[in-house]
Amino acid sequence: MNETHTSPATRRKVGFVSLGCPKALVDSERIITQLRSDGYELSGSYEDADVVVVNTCGFIDSARAESLEAIGEAIDANGRVIVTGCMGVKADDILQAHPKVLSVTGPQQYEQVVGAVHQHAPLVRQHDPFIDLVPSAGVKLTPRHYSYLKISEGCNHHCTFCIIPSMRGKLASRPAGDVLGEAERLVASGTKELLVISQDTSAYGADLKYRTDFWGGRPVKTRITELCQALGTLGAWVRLHYVYPYPHVDELMPLMADGLVLPYLDIPLQHGSPRVLKLMRRPAHAEKALDRIRRWRDTCPDLTLRSTFIVGFPGETDADFQELMEFIEEARLDRVGCFRYSPVDGARANDLPDPVPDAVAREREAIFMARQAEISAERLQAKIGTVQEVLVDEVGELGMIGRSHADAPEIDGKVWINGADHANPGDLLRVRITGADAHDLLGEAVDADEA
Repeated sequence: MNETHTSPATRRKVGFVSLGCPKALVDSERIITQLRSDGYELSGSYEDADVVVVNTCGFIDSARAESLEAIGEAIDANGRVIVTGCMGVKADDILQAHPKVLSVTGPQQYEQVVGAVHQHAPLVRQHDPFIDLVPSAGVKLTPRHYSYLKISEGCNHHCTFCIIPSMRGKLASRPAGDVLGEAERLVASGTKELLVISQDTSAYGADLKYRTDFWGGRPVKTRITELCQALGTLGAWVRLHYVYPYPHVDELMPLMADGLVLPYLDIPLQHGSPRVLKLMRRPAHAEKALDRIRRWRDTCPDLTLRSTFIVGFPGETDADFQELMEFIEEARLDRVGCFRYSPVDGARANDLPDPVPDAVAREREAIFMARQAEISAERLQAKIGTVQEVLVDEVGELGMIGRSHADAPEIDGKVWINGADHANPGDLLRVRITGADAHDLLGEAVDADEA
């Protein structure tokens, strides 16, 4: 090995680049935890690392381009690079662009990644459990007070724009006891918010036929409702992501109304036109989604709904787009992301007729986001004068920043807080909302017993 990349200390150091979604971040945490347990250190720079691991994203073309760029940057700066993650299923593409890569593996291949690190940067001393201490909850890449909790891997749907099943396989749920044991360790280590993630959270346990597992000697069904009931006893916020609007999701509304789970759902609705949804092969229908949203809000009036939509999907007509606009007008969702359709290598939507010109897709995106921004702002304005529970994320020169029940980290808005000089990240405050803009809230900390 080139001496430039040899650690002067007795420990080997691994650089790590994690790209993509929170699910990939959890994969990175698992790999890093194992490497730290084995005796490796993490390096904060390319130059100081004996080897660099790049966990890639391959969901859409722009993500693939970003992954290839990150691999190239690591090779230029270090020279010894191991690639894993979703883009790893296209090993030939990676090796064609970067033939110097040492190893390529796909998602979930944790043992192979760790094995490649051992092969290309072998330890020069034995692991010592009294020195190489790893937190019981594992190594985390998020702030101490919130953690992603992955409950399953893969997906059984066959959406025409998506290649996740070909990258991550069919649905594979973790037994409820395993999930709850991890959640318990995270809360014991300081986690105040558990962000439940998967490719299809609503389908959790379907592959296991919702079999009963055990946690602390108690039976728990491997099913999303029962899992949430148990998670709600741990004393942390529980936030649900990637929830398809299946009928049994109705069962979660009383849990949210009672405070066991945050009144927040991240639902990938994707469109409002039944014809486009059929072209997408989505497991939902616009009319049923609107009916379900109305029932959910009847049970849990404080419910916050986040979703994503695609415009410019092949075959989308002006009439389809108008139906989408009517859908968001009626649904009045709190947080919305919109994406122009982007072809993904291997997706069946690429073969659909009547592609939408890019200029038309851009115009539809602008119209969609302008109206949705108004709806989101109106819903934020309605919170002025209310008192919200806020989890503090940052305390710094710009002031104190936190998040309410309605705000997931990094993707939603913030709450700017005045009047709480002694609070720290991870503290929960009561905040009276005094102002709002298109994305964020402004408020004053109040006494815990103040209404």
